Amino acid sequence: MPTAIAVTSPDLALPAPEPSAWLGQGGVPPSGSWGSTPLDRQTPAAVVLRAPHQQPLDEALTETSAVLEHHGHLVVLYSAACPPEHVRRLHTLRAVLESDRIAILPSALPPLGVAVLARQLRQLSVCGFSPGVLACAARLLAHYVHAGALLGSVTGLDRVEVDLRSHMKSWLPGAHFAVLATPQPQLLHVDRHGTDAGLRPPGFATRLAVARGQLTADWVTSALAPAWQVQGVYEAHLPTESARWWGTQKLIEFAAAIPDPALLSRLVASVRREECGWCGQEVIGDRCAFCAAPLARDRAGGGSAGREPAAIAGAPAALAATAPAPGAPPPPAAPAPDPSGCSTLRQRGLSPVAPAGVPGVVGISGVPGPDGAPQVPGPPQITGVPPVTGAPHGTGVRYGPGVPGVRGGPGHLDVRGPDVMAGAVQRPTAPPPGLTGDPDHPDLRTLPGGARRVAHVR
Repeated sequence: MPTAIAVTSPDLALPAPEPSAWLGQGGVPPSGSWGSTPLDRQTPAAVVLRAPHQQPLDEALTETSAVLEHHGHLVVLYSAACPPEHVRRLHTLRAVLESDRIAILPSALPPLGVAVLARQLRQLSVCGFSPGVLACAARLLAHYVHAGALLGSVTGLDRVEVDLRSHMKSWLPGAHFAVLATPQPQLLHVDRHGTDAGLRPPGFATRLAVARGQLTADWVTSALAPAWQVQGVYEAHLPTESARWWGTQKLIEFAAAIPDPALLSRLVASVRREECGWCGQEVIGDRCAFCAAPLARDRAGGGSAGREPAAIAGAPAALAATAPAPGAPPPPAAPAPDPSGCSTLRQRGLSPVAPAGVPGVVGISGVPGPDGAPQVPGPPQITGVPPVTGAPHGTGVRYGPGVPGVRGGPGHLDVRGPDVMAGAVQRPTAPPPGLTGDPDHPDLRTLPGGARRVAHVR
């Protein structure tokens, strides 16, 4: 059985028309509604996972379990305007069923764009793709969906950047704004009776879905559709999440996408596939849609640039471009490797205390360098000042008079006070009378004021 595709609302389950319904007669794009359009009987229906206030948890568990038993895998799409309690219900179903065969995918598309994307995945579910490839195809196909809306006000729009001038024009009566949310945001102030679209058109053949709200205008069908040269215009019901996504109920939402299932299938099949190292699913892209684990090469730092279609298609040309031309001067020699071995750390922002670029410095003080390399000089000694006794904590070296110590190092500051420079202040070499005894730990100091001596006084 094909992989099931689920949405969060019945108005996001768009019917799939027959291919002959959107091809048109004589090259003329048809228009109409879904009720008057022949439907494709091969496209599976969408599964609707209702909100918590519409369906109890036990019924939702029974329905989801039956879908998994019948289809094997389930891919759930939801928009950013989906209520938080509904999103928690989706994750609750996956957690209670303890199933790794449910992929929950958020989408940055507007609600009508999510509905169009879900219909494309339903069309691809009968093309023989594995569940992992079908779920990952949602991210790929979302880049080919041009979704937007005609709004009567942009005061409540926070998902697309709105400038101050557009905010001020929203208070004018009869103002209309054409907003393109994906793939590249764009906002224009348009004349509702004009014929200029203004929005960037797709570079491929599309079909336009239109959902009308409380705004009355023909700009989408009279100006936008001819400018984008769509192959068909169809009307759908406005999703309930659209007003929340766009910040107003005065809108007409539209979404243009590739209508041909064969073209969608070739587009998905042309992408390189890999196996997820965690759950074993086939993956296209850089992340598994079922377990959200990144690919092994991305975890190792290889990145995903080599898996892009342009990089794969242009690999021979890139290799030819890097080869030197006949008679050209040889390329400059690569810089010598860092003798201190710290170049990798420096690239990660973990440069050593004594950088290798300082003249006469190879590494860190106290660390032997390669053969023949100059050693790192230690801290300067002050003439006439006795050395300060002490040892690092945890070394087991006993403190006391006569024990030589080393102070300072690369990057350390001398904080012994100004009187030390004159040699007037000397550290006591013996404890004051009445405070005898050694500490239990050899690393504890026995000077007056220490924690050990304060305890003895008290």
